[in-house]
Amino acid sequence: MKGADTFPTHVKDGIRYKAGKALPFGATLIENDVVNFSVYSRYATSCTLVLFKFGESEPYFEITIPDEFKIGSVYSIMVFELDWENTEYGYRFDGPYDLQNGFCFDRTKIVLDPYAKLVSGREKWHTRQYPKDSFQFRGRIIREDYDWDKDVRPDIPMKDLVIYEMHVRGFTNDKSSGVRGKGTFSGVVEKIPYLKELGINCIEFMPLFEFEDFFPDLDDEPVNYWGYSTCNYFSPKAAYAKLGYMGFAADEMKNMIKKLHQNGIEVLLDVVFNHTAEYGDGGEYISFRGVDNKTFYLMDNGHYVNYSACGNTVNCNNPIVRSFIIDALRYWVSDYHVDGFRIDEAPIFARGEDGRPMVSPPLVDSLKNDPILSRAKLISEGWDPEGLSTIGKFPKGWADWNPRMRDTVKRFVKGVAESGPELISSIEGSPDMFSNGSPESSVNYITSHDGFTLYDATAYNNAHNESNTYTSPMDSEFDNCSWNCGVEGETDDKEIEGLRKRQMKNAMTLLMLSRGVPMFWAGDEFANTQYGNNNAFSQDTIVSWLDWNRQKKYKDVFEYTKKLIAFRKAHPVIRKGDYFTGHNSMDYPELSWHSEKPWTLNRHAPFLTFGFMYSEPDREFGTGKDTFIYCAVNSHWEEHTFELPIIPEGMNWKVEMYSADEYFAQCGDLVDRWVTLSPRSSMILTGERTGE
Repeated sequence: MKGADTFPTHVKDGIRYKAGKALPFGATLIENDVVNFSVYSRYATSCTLVLFKFGESEPYFEITIPDEFKIGSVYSIMVFELDWENTEYGYRFDGPYDLQNGFCFDRTKIVLDPYAKLVSGREKWHTRQYPKDSFQFRGRIIREDYDWDKDVRPDIPMKDLVIYEMHVRGFTNDKSSGVRGKGTFSGVVEKIPYLKELGINCIEFMPLFEFEDFFPDLDDEPVNYWGYSTCNYFSPKAAYAKLGYMGFAADEMKNMIKKLHQNGIEVLLDVVFNHTAEYGDGGEYISFRGVDNKTFYLMDNGHYVNYSACGNTVNCNNPIVRSFIIDALRYWVSDYHVDGFRIDEAPIFARGEDGRPMVSPPLVDSLKNDPILSRAKLISEGWDPEGLSTIGKFPKGWADWNPRMRDTVKRFVKGVAESGPELISSIEGSPDMFSNGSPESSVNYITSHDGFTLYDATAYNNAHNESNTYTSPMDSEFDNCSWNCGVEGETDDKEIEGLRKRQMKNAMTLLMLSRGVPMFWAGDEFANTQYGNNNAFSQDTIVSWLDWNRQKKYKDVFEYTKKLIAFRKAHPVIRKGDYFTGHNSMDYPELSWHSEKPWTLNRHAPFLTFGFMYSEPDREFGTGKDTFIYCAVNSHWEEHTFELPIIPEGMNWKVEMYSADEYFAQCGDLVDRWVTLSPRSSMILTGERTGE
């Protein structure tokens, strides 16, 4: 028997309905066949709910929501006896069309609910289920009944993360991956043993929200592969699910997250709130443009403001949009158990409704103080295409991608002595950039989806993006800080191949031994290549897919990276969450700098050889023994000998890793006061008491 609050009061064309509940927004299953629809539009004059049978081109029911059902600016209606599993829905909004004042209502357009929890129309990758000029993206209704089976979030401290940036499709889509669910959430699950072996404890997924994988002005090719073209902020990309065409994308994504958590791996989502797939002037009606354009977008004299370089800019600090963004992030944390977010072009979070930078943007201030998001990890991409930088300027608790670390390491490793002083600051955790934070504010990376892979940074001097038929400024203007080691591209020259391996290991050594939070691009651990493409956003090919055959070819690079990650995890002094460099209980500086002779480095002058040393007392770190960690780095093209610092009597230096030693033959060797490094190599040593 239905309760009084779920009893129909009206009927039209055999469909029974009544006034709905204003909250929550979206389509909510109330009972087995009762669905509450609620949507906000401040400026619309009317709203019509449109229902389709799944897969059909014409709606079977439309109803203009009665004015008496409206509360404030919220239209809501409760529909009864609805076959919700086989229903798709959308809305028509009526209102003014006056672009000069930001209005572009068009009742002829059916648009997607901004709060839809699942979207149909792109369930198969890069395939339109509905014609281009029709209602392409349709809302679907889901039952929120996934069994999380006592899921426990790993809750790993930020400073202890090792972040692995990944594109779901590219990670396993090539046949060399050996998985059954190629290019899907299931494929990621199949690779969990590999991730654990490598030592990864956090994945940063490139966009997983439902996005438009076609470009607006091209019918088929190329593919909008990366996913920075969001259509909806509450639904997973259906094409990333093996059974997405059956409506199981939400459950498959949740299952992936649960399995990752069970294996101690956190999940961060790369979220794109700065622009949408509706693009700019003349763009498509997908959702926001038709629902409430003036509220959602920044406009200027009838044109879309374009701080994002993607045609439009979301009005993030409008109170309604701010609430929308917080609602979306809350949903992913509460309903999908996501552990945090990377905010694409985050300075747009700091722009006011006039587009100008704000001193204390309310959206940024709100997120870390939100009761649901307070423990979520928040990482900023701290620059936008208009040149606004917020790196180090967001409140305590935010972290930032650190592009200085990216460029400085690559320049130093290839032999640019002038980058040495900046490298030292980066190894310290960039205190000059994050003076109000801590080293964990700095997400240190050398590679990401933008730019060359780590291998390509050692194999190409120039970008080779000729196959990018849809171009962008990055195709020609991005500084890759690369060096091809003597030959452009692939080579059979064993000497050059050996040099490239050393260079990759050198870069990884500096990344993993730096304070801050390390992140690297999936496949770098086995020298994956994009064949010189530094902007593969439109490449749904082997250019973007991981070639797992290279794991065998570059087994020593993989093993070296795995050992580096384990070494970092074993030594908490490297991961320490503050900038202290003074003397500790071992009466040594906690982090010190050296030239080829101990204690003599001029950190402010150019150099190509240097050493740095951590002292790690058991009293402070609880490791069970006092330890010194020394890293010697030779980026010169000649051999150099380093004198090691004197450590307490009874302690001896031992080689842990050497980038020029392909099979770790010297690992475990005790050394006296000197070590000689081959050209362009690095060595890690530990000083411990003999027998410990």
